[in-house]
Amino acid sequence: MHKDPSKKYRAFPPIHLPDRQWPNRVLTHAPRWCSVDLRDGNQALAVPMNVSQKLELFQTLVKTGFKEIEVGFPSASNTEFAFNRLLIEKGHAPDDVWLQVLVQAREDLIERTVESLVGAKKVIIHMYNSTSPAQRRVVFGKSKDEIKAIAVKGAQMIRDRLHRLKGTEVMLQYSPESFSMTEVEFAKEISEAVMDVWQPTPQHKMILNLPDTVEVAMPNVYADQIEWICRNIKNRDSLIVSLHTHNDRCTGVAATELGLLAGADRVEGTLFGNGERTGNLDIVTVALNLYMHGIDPKLDFANLGSIIDVYERCTGMAVPPRQPYAGELVFTAFSGSHQDAIKKGLAEREKIPGAHWDVPYLTIDPADIGREYREVIRVNSQSGKGGVAYLLESEFGIELPKDFQREFGPIANDAVDKLGREVSGAELKAMFWKEYVERNTPWSLTSFETESKNGVVKCRAKLLRDGKAVEFSGEGNGPLAALVHGFGTIGVPRFEITNYSEHALSSGEEAAAISYIQIKTADGKSRWGAGVDTNIELASVRAVLSALNRL
Repeated sequence: MHKDPSKKYRAFPPIHLPDRQWPNRVLTHAPRWCSVDLRDGNQALAVPMNVSQKLELFQTLVKTGFKEIEVGFPSASNTEFAFNRLLIEKGHAPDDVWLQVLVQAREDLIERTVESLVGAKKVIIHMYNSTSPAQRRVVFGKSKDEIKAIAVKGAQMIRDRLHRLKGTEVMLQYSPESFSMTEVEFAKEISEAVMDVWQPTPQHKMILNLPDTVEVAMPNVYADQIEWICRNIKNRDSLIVSLHTHNDRCTGVAATELGLLAGADRVEGTLFGNGERTGNLDIVTVALNLYMHGIDPKLDFANLGSIIDVYERCTGMAVPPRQPYAGELVFTAFSGSHQDAIKKGLAEREKIPGAHWDVPYLTIDPADIGREYREVIRVNSQSGKGGVAYLLESEFGIELPKDFQREFGPIANDAVDKLGREVSGAELKAMFWKEYVERNTPWSLTSFETESKNGVVKCRAKLLRDGKAVEFSGEGNGPLAALVHGFGTIGVPRFEITNYSEHALSSGEEAAAISYIQIKTADGKSRWGAGVDTNIELASVRAVLSALNRL
């Protein structure tokens, strides 16, 4: 890092707004919400969702209460186009839900987008082009007037095709992408040029989306930009001013909340903040922030756990354990003083039915979103899998995969329950070692050797089975595949490896590695195993044997 970063970086200039009004305002109602999970969130996935996954998540968003959902970029791929047609032709979109689609200001893309919307009940056509100085200079090599001409031409091309959506209620949306890095005067100028084409009215408004595409300033600067536009743009009463924040400075939520104070009407984001780079706005957080202030967010998170399950299954992403409201550990107290304060707060509440919520350390009642408060200062029989996993990781660096936690948590709880007391971290580790790492019967390892040639790995394994020597060979595309094949040659019932992960337990030349492996048999039984060795290949072999021994 530079000792004088000012030689390489410069501060973002503030907005001149000496009489700003937003700091004195208070939020009193929920904004219009638009989920962009199926578009912005989806494009940020290493493996984008397929049609069936997008449909399941779409139905969950509808059930949650979203009335505006950006369903995709239909001109980008056949999958995106097919999803639009599925929603429309099979009637998956309720009559009161707006299907929003994103399109650049290019004629071929606009043509394909309009084609994808024929027959829909309600649609929002969201056109954008980038406007910041860096984008104008580096990406497009165009002047302000040339960039404005792109937006105007795109708006005209959309307007001229609206007759093809007869019977469809259409709302138009424009985004000067990279708005937060654009001069507010130019953002106003280009937005008004689009308005001149689309001619919004108070009765038929258009959406002006002002994205914080890349966070480059503190959230109060974004609020100033929003208020400046709201105060200076023409025909404000014909606009729905919308926010779309990202999280590069980890202030996406703050920028959105201040942007609402500054006059915005609408918010775009994703359920748990999945999005490009550091993510999009986390709508769950903003909505429940309103809820904890007594404001109906107009979204239903009464069973937040089921929403998380769908999200994780469809996207392959995981909600971090400390994610506000949604994380597995956010309603878990590890500190004794916290536990004592929460207990007293809950006890007081029981004595005053109907009182406003005022429990130390708990901003909302976990029961309102289908959760419960848990104490985990040391692991006892009441501790959840999250507490068990937390203690193993924090004290010993044992980072159990989430599915592994679900298997070991109840095992640990049963063992602790028999003891009838709390257990220390060392005792918990001993339970784990006994259950997994030290499982040496019927199978135990004597030696394991491999050689690789032309992409094929061959192994030679020497094992003990109930104390009797067993040897076999196998081959596959890797050491574990060869091991599994070898077991099949000696009559062991067929099984496959369904999950694998590993990490170092300590540092140094003799550092041990721990491997976690889940196997599944032909009849559907699955078990986890764990193995430890200074050689990661042998740790993985030991983990397979551990899982076999636990069947």
